[in-house]
Amino acid sequence: MTTRRWLPMAVFAVLAVLLAAGVWMSRRADRDALPSPLIGKTAPEFALRDLFNPDHVVRLKDLRGEPFVLNVWGSWCVACREEHPTLTAFAETKRVRVIGYDWKDEPADAKRWLEQLGNPFWLVLSDPEGKTAIDLGVYGAPETYLVDAKGKILWKHVGALTPTIIHNELEPALAIAESAR
Repeated sequence: MTTRRWLPMAVFAVLAVLLAAGVWMSRRADRDALPSPLIGKTAPEFALRDLFNPDHVVRLKDLRGEPFVLNVWGSWCVACREEHPTLTAFAETKRVRVIGYDWKDEPADAKRWLEQLGNPFWLVLSDPEGKTAIDLGVYGAPETYLVDAKGKILWKHVGALTPTIIHNELEPALAIAESAR
């Protein structure tokens, strides 16, 4: 009779341990475990409006000629807000054009966000419906891509940029892009 009483608690304890182990393992998992199939391939063509000049449509071919960093963000994205000072510091080096891709966001909200936090972007592309993100393989915001002068995606990072990621991953990839010009 006491076994019947403790059995549900034992089952609950085992399930709790398994759940905790799963959460612990997922926190340690590499966020880049799903590599982009576009690395080494030409970025998909797009036609997106300039956030600050909606009559101006920007295409991938318009950006070719020099490498650029494409940062996917949204005013609704908490991690984007956390990443913003790091992205701003990197953009201020003016080593490469940093282009913002405002994803699934209302233009007025995006403009207000940039007014509050500062605009580090050379250009801000607006995609309120998020259609181009599907072609790029965006998992979520923030994400950052390095595209070479010919339009080929060289590097992708899922998640917020940190100074360490910029130094250890983005800058070496950028050096390769610059040497290939």
